[in-house]
Amino acid sequence: MTSINDLKSDHKNARKRTNQSAELIQESIKRYGAARSIVIDEDNRILAGNGTIEGAKAAGIKNVRIIETAGDEIIAVRRTDLTEHEKVGLALADNRTSDLSDWDSEMLHQLSQEQDISPWFDEDDLAEIIGDDPDSTSAAPDGSGNIIKQKLSDSFGVAPFTVLNAREGWWQERKKSWLALGIKSEEGRDNDLLKSLNTLAQKSDQGEQKNNSIFDPVLCELAYRWFSPQQGIILDPFAGGSVRGIVASKLNRQYIGCELREEQVLANRQQADQICQELPPVWHCMDSMNIDKVCKDVQADFIFSCPPYADLEVYSDNPKDLSTLKYQDFLLAYREIIAKSCGQLKDDAFACFVVGEVRDKKGNYYNFVGDTIQAFIDAGLSYYNEAILLTCIGAKALTAGKGMTATRKLGKVHQNVLVFLKGNARKAVERCGECSFGEVDPAEEFGEVLQ
Repeated sequence: MTSINDLKSDHKNARKRTNQSAELIQESIKRYGAARSIVIDEDNRILAGNGTIEGAKAAGIKNVRIIETAGDEIIAVRRTDLTEHEKVGLALADNRTSDLSDWDSEMLHQLSQEQDISPWFDEDDLAEIIGDDPDSTSAAPDGSGNIIKQKLSDSFGVAPFTVLNAREGWWQERKKSWLALGIKSEEGRDNDLLKSLNTLAQKSDQGEQKNNSIFDPVLCELAYRWFSPQQGIILDPFAGGSVRGIVASKLNRQYIGCELREEQVLANRQQADQICQELPPVWHCMDSMNIDKVCKDVQADFIFSCPPYADLEVYSDNPKDLSTLKYQDFLLAYREIIAKSCGQLKDDAFACFVVGEVRDKKGNYYNFVGDTIQAFIDAGLSYYNEAILLTCIGAKALTAGKGMTATRKLGKVHQNVLVFLKGNARKAVERCGECSFGEVDPAEEFGEVLQ
């Protein structure tokens, strides 16, 4: 017999109890007494039964009866004091406490790095538990053959998976920090461009929802860091607002954007004059059909853009504006602009378009994403990466139910991030250089806003 306080909890326990689970264990012991055996080692460290001991302490139990064994026999606790009703209650409580417990994903990930846990978790099980853990680590050998472990976020900002979650806290804080530089990409636009609220929409400084789309600066930052070299040239055939240009400047990339509307170009330049003292972005006020002429001397290291989503946003009444065209006419012009832009891209380089599906007047999708992919393939590039950007639900929560009831249409809360490759992948990666999210000191580069 020993005191319950002599037992030591296991710091490597990968199971964690929710408040509900802990309360249920305590309530079970109070009602039916202690029933489950635990396992300890020679140093009184709890190997199995941490939750039972915590509940027992809370229920006022002070002693532990120890039976030493080499594991070649089963230890049973015989209870002779329970009514049939209590026996059923005890069995239900025992099963339910296991259901309510959760996994400590960080500890489980650590244990998976230290030892083989495959007998208990297959790859799918492990991925389900720890796959979305922002502290997941990667392991790689250094020059001496030693294994170096580091968080994925240290190198890449976020884990480089095919789902990018713009709803998570880090992403939203980073976005606020970028906007705090003074980025106001909505300037230069009318306030009601959208026929239906776009999921990339951003609240204005006054907190009012503006009905036009604002490009996400965090997605922009990740794309530049992942797929373009320092001091590289970024070519954007559908520039729109100021975000992509300002972020490129701050990340030591030369941005060249093409934008049809003069008022948008002027607004972008005014913001850049205030924010980008070095390596200012360049916006050409032009029809992107002429990108091969106006930018004929440009050899881009990366193409990055968010094109008009057909006629979802109508930006002007200029007949050269693609958003004013019927879809088949839009697609012909769109394909030509993509082909000409890819002609200005260096060999062994990447291109990335952020797009989303658009419905026709009958409510059916055009297949705009598929048409974009085919346009790049026809321009000679390979379809290399795709990712889903989960965007903030916002007003969709208010309209999704009505839309589902009336039309069975799902509320769209994602964008498609499509990455293409021109040339050789290995050479393209070498040209981009080391992918390190911390390569630029935010305090030094941007002031203190991004710390």
